Amino acid sequence: MPAVLEGPLADLSAWKTDHCSLVKALELVGTRSTLLILREAYYGTTRFSGFARRIGITETVVARQLRQLTEAGLLARRPYRDEGGRTRDEYVLTDMGRDLLPVVIGLMQWADKHLQGRQPPLQYVEHGTGDPVTVELRTGDGRKVELDDLGIRLNPDWRRPRPQTGEH
Repeated sequence: MPAVLEGPLADLSAWKTDHCSLVKALELVGTRSTLLILREAYYGTTRFSGFARRIGITETVVARQLRQLTEAGLLARRPYRDEGGRTRDEYVLTDMGRDLLPVVIGLMQWADKHLQGRQPPLQYVEHGTGDPVTVELRTGDGRKVELDDLGIRLNPDWRRPRPQTGEH
């Protein structure tokens, strides 16, 4: 059974999905190369050459994606200099980038379950204890929420953004 759409959302023909948060997220991180750069940042890669080498994409694509992720606020540039070399930038996760971790882990978890066959290649564990880590929907008090139990309603505090100059 699907989620329960509440209030004015209950009539699917009466509303549009404009201003959808998923669309905004996909516009920013919805490409293979962007998600792989984020994966590598979570694994500790910080340098341009490391991203290009580990992901196996062209330097042009790496440069474009790093610029986009930096401008969007998911990564920040930090200068470094190897001995005898010139100053360069490395890329580190911001709080915004770290906040995306459950989404990326959730996507990998889904692929582990449905696309990897018998055993996934990696395990996600709490470093200190070795306990498995999973991404799930939970209420504020910790109860697990399944799709059948999920309600979706309009946020009474949300306000439609005003069109910018030149938009209709």
